[in-house]
Amino acid sequence: MGSTSSTLLKIPNVEVLMQETGFSPAHMIRLHDRFKALDKEGRGHLCPQDFGAIKELAMNPIGDRIIGAFFCPGKETVDFHTFVKILAHFRPVDKNRPKEPNSPEPINSRSNKLRFAFQLYDQDKDGKISRDELLKVLQAMLGMQVTEEQLESIADRTIQEADLDRDDAISFEEFRKVSPEILHSRCFIKV
Repeated sequence: MGSTSSTLLKIPNVEVLMQETGFSPAHMIRLHDRFKALDKEGRGHLCPQDFGAIKELAMNPIGDRIIGAFFCPGKETVDFHTFVKILAHFRPVDKNRPKEPNSPEPINSRSNKLRFAFQLYDQDKDGKISRDELLKVLQAMLGMQVTEEQLESIADRTIQEADLDRDDAISFEEFRKVSPEILHSRCFIKV
């Protein structure tokens, strides 16, 4: 137990970070160890190339988009706190976690998970998922398993069903409102 406490003490603002993310002390220690392992040069931050050591991302068809989600526009590095906050999006929703009054919505709430998934598609960051953006994700995920014509049909049908204001793109509000079954069956989003 002593080593757990001493390791946690090495992480600045760890209590606040655990409160924001819902990660336990044991999770924080594992994440800190993982961060240090990825930060081979001990710089205290990660760059996109550091994520190349994660074989699951290297094998993931949209791994480059997931890696990109760790970095704010114009930033080339990510610190430990940002690393943990991004990973919190992948935690299951904790429905039993008490909500503090006036506290922000948990990072792993359904709404925040949807926003994170939306950003993986909205590569030009214009607040909409265009047909081309959707098609690129489908091509990356499905590759040679289906024909280009089938991919285009899937993209067209998804836009048609989700685009409530008929502007030929999916806004975040439309993304939120559309049936999760449509997105999951067509685009493989797990919410």
